[in-house]
Amino acid sequence: MIRIGILGNIGSGKSYVAKNFGYPVFNADSEVMELYKKDKRIFKKLRKVLPKYIYTFPINKNEIIKAILAKELNLKKIIKIVHFEIRKKMNIFLKKNKKKKIIILDIPLLLENKLNKKNDVLIFIHAQKSEILKRLRKRKNYDLRLINKFKKIQLPLKYKKNKSDFIIKNFFNKKSIKEDIKKILKEIL
Repeated sequence: MIRIGILGNIGSGKSYVAKNFGYPVFNADSEVMELYKKDKRIFKKLRKVLPKYIYTFPINKNEIIKAILAKELNLKKIIKIVHFEIRKKMNIFLKKNKKKKIIILDIPLLLENKLNKKNDVLIFIHAQKSEILKRLRKRKNYDLRLINKFKKIQLPLKYKKNKSDFIIKNFFNKKSIKEDIKKILKEIL
C-alpha cells in the first residue's frame, strides 16, 4: 500500500486535491466534525477540561472557537483529547483499506503529530496567498485570529515544502489538478 500524505497551508485546497486522486481518503477534519456531532465521550472529556466553553451536545463549533480564542492553552487541551481519537480512527481506516493500492491522508497536522511513515509519499499543495484568503473568507466560521492560532501549532510551510516529494500548484482549476495527479501517479506506481 502506498500512503500519500497531503500537506499545505490552511485553505490551499488539500481536501479537494485529496478527493481528486480517486483513492480512499482519510480526512481528519471530517472525522473531527463527526466526533463533535456523535461522540458523547469526547463531549464529556472536553466539558471536563473546558467547562466555561463546552456545554452543548452535539458540540457546537462556536463553543470550540470561543475556547480556542480565549486562551492559548485551550487549543492544546482540545488537541490532546481529539487527536488521540483521530489517531485511533486513522488506524481503523488503514486496516480497512490495507489491500488498496493507494490511500490518501488528508491530515492538517500529519507531520506535527508524527503520523507519517518514512516511505510515505508527501505532496505539498501550493496556492497563492491571495487565492487562499479569498477562499477562507467564504467559509462560514472565518476568523483570522483562529487561523493564526492554528498556524502557530503547525510546522513552517517552507519545512513542509522541503519535506515533500511532489508539489502541486493549485490554481483552483480542476484540469491542472487532474494533470498533476496523473503525473504523480505515473511516477509512483
